[in-house]
Amino acid sequence: LRGPTIIECLKYISTGDFPPGTKGSSFVHDPKVANETDVRAQIRLQFRDVNGELLAVQRSMVCTQKGKKTEFKTLEGVITRTKHGEKVSLSSKCAEIDREMISALGVSKSVINNVIFCHQEESNWPLSEGKALKQKFDEIFSATRYIKALETLRQVRLKQSSKVKECQAELKYLKQNKEKAQEIQDHLSNREAQLAASKDNVKSIENQLDPLKTSLDAVEQNLMKVMSLDNDVKALESRKKQMEKDNQDLQQKMEKVFQGPDEQLIDRYQNHQKTVKEKEKRLLDCKRDLDRATKECQRFNSEKSELLIERGRLQMQADRHQEHISMRDSLIQSLAAQLELEGFGRAPFDERHISSFHTLLKERQKRDAETANNLMREFARKEAMKQKQIDEIRDKKTGLERTIDLKSDIQNKKQVELKNVKHELQQLEGFSDRILELDQEIVKTEHELEKAERNSNIEALELEVQTLQNEKINLDRALRKLDQEMEQLNLHTMTITQMDMLKKDKAEKEEQIRRVKSRHSDELTSLLGYFPNKNQLEDWLYNKSRRINQTRSNLAVLNKRLASVECDRTHFSNELKKKEAQLSLHEAKILDVCGSQDFDSDLNKLQEEIEKSSKQRAVLAGATAVYSQFITQLTEENQSCCPVCQRVFQTEAELQDVISDLQSKLRLAPDKLKSTETELKRKEKRRDEMMSLKPLRRTVVDLQDKDIPDLRNRIQNANRDLTSLKAEIEEQESLLQTALSEEEGAKACLQDITLMERHQTDIRDVERKIAQQEAKLLGVDLSRTVLQVSHEKQEKKHLWDTVTGKIELKQKLKQDQQNQIQQLKSTVNELKGEKLQLASGMQRRRQLEEQTVELTTEVQSLCREIKEAKEQVFPLDTTLDKLQREKEDLVNKRTASNKEMQEKINSIEEKVKDINKYVKEIENYIQQGKAEYKKQKESELDEVNSQLAACEKQKDKISKEMEMIRQDIDTQKVQERWLEDNLTLRRRNEDLKKVEDNIKKLLKEMGEMKVPQLKTEQKHLEEKIETLKRNHHVALGRQRGFEEEIVRFKKELREPQFKDAEEKYREMMIIMRTTELANKDLDLYYKALDKAIMTFHSMKMEEINKIIRDLWRSTYRGQDIEYIEIRSDADENVSASDKRRSYNYRVVMIKGDTALDMRGRCSAGQKVLASLIIRLALAETFCLNCGILALDEPTTNLDRENIESLAHALVEIIKSRSQQRNFQLLVITHDEDFVELLGRSEYVETFYRIKKNIDQCSEIIKCSVSSLGSYVH
Repeated sequence: LRGPTIIECLKYISTGDFPPGTKGSSFVHDPKVANETDVRAQIRLQFRDVNGELLAVQRSMVCTQKGKKTEFKTLEGVITRTKHGEKVSLSSKCAEIDREMISALGVSKSVINNVIFCHQEESNWPLSEGKALKQKFDEIFSATRYIKALETLRQVRLKQSSKVKECQAELKYLKQNKEKAQEIQDHLSNREAQLAASKDNVKSIENQLDPLKTSLDAVEQNLMKVMSLDNDVKALESRKKQMEKDNQDLQQKMEKVFQGPDEQLIDRYQNHQKTVKEKEKRLLDCKRDLDRATKECQRFNSEKSELLIERGRLQMQADRHQEHISMRDSLIQSLAAQLELEGFGRAPFDERHISSFHTLLKERQKRDAETANNLMREFARKEAMKQKQIDEIRDKKTGLERTIDLKSDIQNKKQVELKNVKHELQQLEGFSDRILELDQEIVKTEHELEKAERNSNIEALELEVQTLQNEKINLDRALRKLDQEMEQLNLHTMTITQMDMLKKDKAEKEEQIRRVKSRHSDELTSLLGYFPNKNQLEDWLYNKSRRINQTRSNLAVLNKRLASVECDRTHFSNELKKKEAQLSLHEAKILDVCGSQDFDSDLNKLQEEIEKSSKQRAVLAGATAVYSQFITQLTEENQSCCPVCQRVFQTEAELQDVISDLQSKLRLAPDKLKSTETELKRKEKRRDEMMSLKPLRRTVVDLQDKDIPDLRNRIQNANRDLTSLKAEIEEQESLLQTALSEEEGAKACLQDITLMERHQTDIRDVERKIAQQEAKLLGVDLSRTVLQVSHEKQEKKHLWDTVTGKIELKQKLKQDQQNQIQQLKSTVNELKGEKLQLASGMQRRRQLEEQTVELTTEVQSLCREIKEAKEQVFPLDTTLDKLQREKEDLVNKRTASNKEMQEKINSIEEKVKDINKYVKEIENYIQQGKAEYKKQKESELDEVNSQLAACEKQKDKISKEMEMIRQDIDTQKVQERWLEDNLTLRRRNEDLKKVEDNIKKLLKEMGEMKVPQLKTEQKHLEEKIETLKRNHHVALGRQRGFEEEIVRFKKELREPQFKDAEEKYREMMIIMRTTELANKDLDLYYKALDKAIMTFHSMKMEEINKIIRDLWRSTYRGQDIEYIEIRSDADENVSASDKRRSYNYRVVMIKGDTALDMRGRCSAGQKVLASLIIRLALAETFCLNCGILALDEPTTNLDRENIESLAHALVEIIKSRSQQRNFQLLVITHDEDFVELLGRSEYVETFYRIKKNIDQCSEIIKCSVSSLGSYVH
């Protein structure tokens, strides 16, 4: 434990900071030195806080050696308080220990580090370089955070001021946008009102159109009904004719007409149908029986295939059963022969043989197992005997080897110790020569010291410095006088400077006016004919805007007319498309039915073909009877002439040719008749379809000749109107575009013209201010200018700098001589100390020589004992190897015998397993009864074969019956056809009567409708509707123009500059006003805080310097320095407008009226004393709540006179603060005289001494001050 370690521990437990130059690992004992992996450290402190409560603080840490790297870790810290008799602990896991300690001590962290517990290496910080000194004083005064607060307030105020300027500029444009948005909104409201009126007009026209369209639809519906009735009458007449003709054709086709009543015909037809249905029902029953028989055959075939598969599977299992029996018997024979069992030479074997075989086999296996066990037990007994002999010899050998190892370790340690002693003796051999060298160096260094003291001229340098300082004081007076003169001149110079700035501002604004005129002169002159002012340009823009609006109105009217014409053209085009589509549809229908567009010729041609086919059908219907009669006449009668022309046939062959020709025609007649009837029906159907298309044909003619050409003419007229309207619209749009571009150019110029007029106003204000400044300068004498005074001041300042440089040079020479003398003194002290250390080392040489002889004797004795033990170990190795080989032979024999016996037993067991497997398979086959099951399946297969043959016979019988029924049904079809023709003829006659009644009814209904009046009313309604539609289109066009303008106005209002323009203007105005008010408040706060900081700083500095002055005068015994003080100078680099104060600190020494920086000019003792006194003053000022102060080696570099005065000053401090309950002074020193001086007072009775014990561990001993003289180190 060192003296500074106490300070380091106090500082660490108070603030958590490690000593200078350490990162924690070097603060804890090194694990490598302690020969440990982990070294744990702990610091504990007990004290009373600012409230007088008792606190105990504990901080723990650990240092771990990991390879070549040392790792440091802070463990949990604990603060323990005693409240109401109970201990309350606060862990570092729950709170920040550093902050709690600072709060409990009642001082800041900087005061603890730099004043109370200041490390010896940092004790001279008051004389450190300027930046570090300023940082420490700022921290002690706690000024840093207040200065930061002032800087933050200033930055915020500057930022807010720039924001106000931005808001003012933004408000100007927001106001313009707000006014423009209001204007657009007024236009929008006007157009919306006009649009509402236009919509009402359109709605009124539509209300007039709806009843007219309803009436027209009713009239057209009536006309369509008349046309439909006319078409129906014509269609019914055509149908009537066709039905009459069809009835005639049907009567001609029938051989004879049924003459009975309708009931008799229907009964006969129904009975005939009933007979046919019965035969068809019987045919259906036969079909079902055939399907049922087919399914039975399929089922029997399926059963047959399944039985065949099952028979094959059972046959395979029977074959495998025989194979298992043969394999079992062969295995039994083989194993019986191997084991020499009698009675098993011939197969097959029954159950008795197999049971006898198993019994004999088990007995044989039991005997073999007993034999093998006896053999293994004998081998195990022999191995145990050998192992016992081996263990006895091995234990004896191990004891000898352990003795050899132990003595070898002792021998090695003794040898290492002997080597170290010899090495230390070698080092001590050169100490006598080194002592002689040191004597020579001491004499030489003392001679150099005397020479340096004789050659030094410190007093002369001090006189020169004093002279130069007087010269510097005179120069300071001259500089102050020049500053006063400069200040007087600056008052008038400021006026001149302001006047020059005003003239410059005027010139800049005139230049901006000239630029505006040059930029827009040509454009405005071309538009207006002259360069206007703001009012003239605004009037021109107003007139231009009116003309633009007029052009837009004209364009809207033209667009409405264009929309109306386009609507008409679209309507006509749609009508034309409908008519053309209707025409195409009708023509396609006619083409599908007729095959061409010549409807009338096709219809006449088709009528002729129908008449021709009817005649042909009648001829073919009578040809059967005629041909039959002719053949009968030619064959039965004995005539050889033709029945028609009565021509006589010359030969029999010719007669037979005629008869065969008639017979062939008779055979072909029914087929020809049938085809002719089919063709006749098809043509009649086509004729009916064409008759129904007659009204459609008339519609096609009307469309082609009247409707479509009329619509095409209307479309052409509409296209001509569109072309002329588009030309007029393009002309108006070009005029509008030109006017808009001119308006935009003029608007762009308007801002610059406004700016130009504002500049002109500013120029008039500037001229007035220039006149005022010139009036101020009347009668002022300016013979000596600021430049001349400034030049003279620079010369004086240069001379002052030269004198200051000389002073610093002389002081540096003085300091170098003092440092050289001090360094030589230190060298002499170091050489004397080294000589004293070498002399003490020579006394230890004799002890080392005796220790060398003793260690050599011990090493030789150990070598002899080790050699004897090794000679006893050698024969034991040979015996042990022999016994181990014998044991290995026994083990190998036992293993081979065991393996042979086991292989024999395993072979028998494998064969037994195979036999048992086959026996089990055979028993399973017999138990499952698979042989009887096989016979059963074979009998089932025979039965299924017989059933399948019977089913096939039944199928053949049903098929023959079905063929006979089908022939009967075909025969009945001819009679059914004749009955159907009779029923058809009677139905047609009834339908013909109904058609005649319908024709009469329709003609009567047509006569009741007034067709001419309906057509006149239709034409009148169409003309009214056409007039209203034209007005409707015009109104829609006007409405579309209004909607376009409304969309344009709304689009403009949605633009970023007009959207929410009024709200943006109001918000910006609020922001600007509130920011201005906030800026005023910030200014007040800044001034109040700055004033408070200044007051606190000046009070504290005055208090500190007073304490420093008193302590210095009572402590320092030299005459060169009257007192010292801390100077705090405001930073001159900061402008006054910034209102920011920054203090630069320095320690000066005062002699008369002269104040010099102590840094670089004072001796080491003065530096230590000054730093100590400053710390005592700071502690007196800032440590009211914490009266602790630790001084680490305060007498370093102090001479005896100053040490005594320091002790006296500390006693006075103790005396003055003895009544303070929390005052505690801790002094750490090696100077016992200083402790004795402190002990002479009545306040110091005991002190604590730190020393190392025998184990090289530090221990603290409480000693009395009176024991200082008797203590021997």
